[in-house]
Amino acid sequence: MNSLTVTPLSIALGAQISGVDITQPLNLEDRDAIEQALLRLSVLFLRDQPINPRQQARFAANFGDLHIHPIYPNVPEQPEVLILDTAVTDVRDNAVWHTDVTFLPTPALGAVLSAKLLPAFGGDTLWASGIAAYEALSEPFKRLLDGLTATHDFIKSFPLERFGTSAQDLARWEQARQKNPPLSHPVVRTHPVSGRKSLFVSDGFTTRINELEPAESEAILKLLFAHATRPESTIRWRWQENDVAFWDNRVTQHYAVDDYRPQRRVMHRATILGDVPF
Repeated sequence: MNSLTVTPLSIALGAQISGVDITQPLNLEDRDAIEQALLRLSVLFLRDQPINPRQQARFAANFGDLHIHPIYPNVPEQPEVLILDTAVTDVRDNAVWHTDVTFLPTPALGAVLSAKLLPAFGGDTLWASGIAAYEALSEPFKRLLDGLTATHDFIKSFPLERFGTSAQDLARWEQARQKNPPLSHPVVRTHPVSGRKSLFVSDGFTTRINELEPAESEAILKLLFAHATRPESTIRWRWQENDVAFWDNRVTQHYAVDDYRPQRRVMHRATILGDVPF
């Protein structure tokens, strides 16, 4: 008998999952139940899941192929799992509202984040629902946005002055920049499974709306960045060690609160590749 339970945490997004051990291979019933919960609630939280990198990659791979990040360090024996360690890497780019790797032609379907070492206080993460934000817009404004595209640029969150400070880092940065030139995605994205519409711009990577004049683009993006992250469209998670979060990157953005320095924070992330936004 399936013991997996889904407890919603807010109207806009978020649920806690219990009754499943993701350190073990998932059975098909649990895998499908988790996927359906993700489609409905966009971000899922699981307590007390002491997964190692191999187990984390295995869990994430239930939902798609995994991405290897071009900048962040990874676990040597499991390169699909990147390491966010404040003692090693400048992670200030996570303290801005962003949707992961939208600088790719096929941005992430989702990501699985595991808490390994936490500060005594601080270090929460917030998620915002692009679906809730879009649905809260007026009908005339929706009509304005539908059909527009926006440029997403790798260097907005990974500038040379912060990620090219050594010869090795510079070589990595230049290779990543060459492989990831600026590209365009719809301002309003349609979820490929649910069919629901979502805002698909974020302060982390979106630089301009292509069809508008620069001043118009700047004004509209400023409005959208603020609107998409209104408290009514967000949820905040206070981490405990061995917590796991799994979110639908197609219809959310998130913000890792940088309020714990000089304490250390270590997280592992496995990123699941998605498809071309439309």
